[in-house]
Amino acid sequence: MPRPIGPTIPRWQLGEQMSQLRGAARKSQQDASGRLGCSVSKIQKIEGGEVGMKQAELEALLELYGVPEPLRVQLLELRRLGAQRGWWSKYGAVSAPFATFLGLESAATKIRIFEPLMVHGLLQTKEYAHALTEANHPAMPDTEIDRQVQIRLERQERVFDEDPPEVWVIVDEAVLHRHVGSPEVMARQLDHLLRLPKQVTVQVVPFTNGGHPGSLGSLTLFEFAEELHTPVAYVESQAGNLYLEREEDLARSNLSLNHITAAALSKQQSRELIAAAVRSFEQQQ
Repeated sequence: MPRPIGPTIPRWQLGEQMSQLRGAARKSQQDASGRLGCSVSKIQKIEGGEVGMKQAELEALLELYGVPEPLRVQLLELRRLGAQRGWWSKYGAVSAPFATFLGLESAATKIRIFEPLMVHGLLQTKEYAHALTEANHPAMPDTEIDRQVQIRLERQERVFDEDPPEVWVIVDEAVLHRHVGSPEVMARQLDHLLRLPKQVTVQVVPFTNGGHPGSLGSLTLFEFAEELHTPVAYVESQAGNLYLEREEDLARSNLSLNHITAAALSKQQSRELIAAAVRSFEQQQ
C-alpha cells in the first residue's frame, strides 16, 4: 500500500494550475481577488501553494477563468486532497515552512541529503533528538521539547513504514565527533547509523576531503513519482527555508550532491569510520 502523499503536493499542483489558467484567461491577480473579495496577497499565496481554498472560492475562480467541466472535476479533487490535515496536525500548531517540508518528505520516492553539522532528523535516536533540540533552543520549555521529539520520531515512522523512499544521507566527519548529549547518547546514535534499513545509505566525507560544495551548508533533494511532481531542492538557513524548483537550480543542486558524493568514503569505509567513533564514545562512558 503506498503512503498517503499529504496535502503539500496537491496544494502546489492546484496553485500552479490556477496560475496557468488565470494567465490563459487573461485575468490579473487583481481580477481574481476582486471575484473572491480578498487581498491580492491571498491569490499569490493560493497560486504559490502556500494556502488552500474553500470549494466555493475555487468554483468562483473556475467560473471567472472559463474552465471546462472535465478539468473542473480534477481541480476540485486537488482542492480536496490539499485540504486534508497532515499527520502532524495532531501535535498542534506546526509552522507553515515545516509543514511544507514534512509534506514533501512524506510524498518523496527518493531523498538525497548532505548534512555537515548533525545527524539528520530522519536518522536520529530519541535521546540524540532530545539533546539536540534542547541545545538548539535553550529557552524552550520541556513540554515543547518533548513535542518536537515526538514529531521527529513519528516522522521517521511515517517515512520508513510502508513503501519507504530511497534515502541517501552524506554527513561530514564532524557529525561523528561533535558531542550532542553524553558519550552514551553519542555511542547509541552512531551505532544506530550502522543498523538502518537497507533502503538507507549513509556515507561520510572525511576531514581529509574538505574541499567540496558541501562547505556551503546542508542540502536536500526530493524526487517524486513522475506523474506527481518534478524534483524539489531544499536549503535551510538562519534566514529561512528555500525551495528550489527551477531547472537551473535543480541542475546545480544535483551537481553539488554528485561532487559531495565523490568526496565521500565508500559505504564500507564509512561504516568503519562510524564504528570507530562508536568505540571512542563507548570508552568515554
